[in-house]
Amino acid sequence: MDITIHQTFLPHTDPAASLAFYRDTLGFTVQSDVGYNGLHWITVGPEGQPGTSIVLYPPQATPGVTDDERRTVAEMMAKGSYATIILATADLGGTFERLQASNAEVVQEPTDQPYGVRDCAFRDPAGNLVRIQQRR
Repeated sequence: MDITIHQTFLPHTDPAASLAFYRDTLGFTVQSDVGYNGLHWITVGPEGQPGTSIVLYPPQATPGVTDDERRTVAEMMAKGSYATIILATADLGGTFERLQASNAEVVQEPTDQPYGVRDCAFRDPAGNLVRIQQRR
């Protein structure tokens, strides 16, 4: 079986701030930037991995979601409890320093976890949890 991870979606509240975080701070490549009716969908991905991407989307554009559900999503995003992505790097210390220098919100400094990985955690501008593991 040949299955790969192609895309994942993360909500954003400010397209310019999200673009700055994922492109300028993490070094991802912008694959597309689409605006429609005042809303923005930005697709980014790791350099050299054109088949893997993150779609940063406006959560208010999700069809079939009620106004109450939209409020709940906005509250969860504000608390940082709505979405998570786990990334990996060969240089966790250097990546942590770069993110910390960018004033990204640090959730956890590099730590050896009891489940066998070394990682750190940040919040992106929308409040999404971004965990970064040391690649083995």
